[in-house]
Amino acid sequence: MQTDPRPEVSHYTYRVTWSSQDREFVATCAEFPSLSWLAPSQIEALQGLQNLVREVIADMEEQGEQVPQPFAERSYSGKFNLRVGESLHRELAIQAAEDGMSLNQYVLRKLRAA
Repeated sequence: MQTDPRPEVSHYTYRVTWSSQDREFVATCAEFPSLSWLAPSQIEALQGLQNLVREVIADMEEQGEQVPQPFAERSYSGKFNLRVGESLHRELAIQAAEDGMSLNQYVLRKLRAA
């Protein structure tokens, strides 16, 4: 029994780039990292991948597998834990103190600049 409605295929996170190796555009989907689609144009690559994603979702539902929720529809708390090791923790704490900010503010600034 399906409790959640089928996700809208267009809500997934897509990227279309040129593949010099294949000499075509390749479309990928962040929520389905094992899938890709090659085509001569960006639009054809995107449309081909969206059709493939639609088929994969139907197969997953038929098999009773959990379908990934689009990143755009997920909730985020703004918090995550990261283990960095004692020496890096010490180095970051010192750099934050030297810059006159909390460790959290310092790391957030570095992440935004990355």
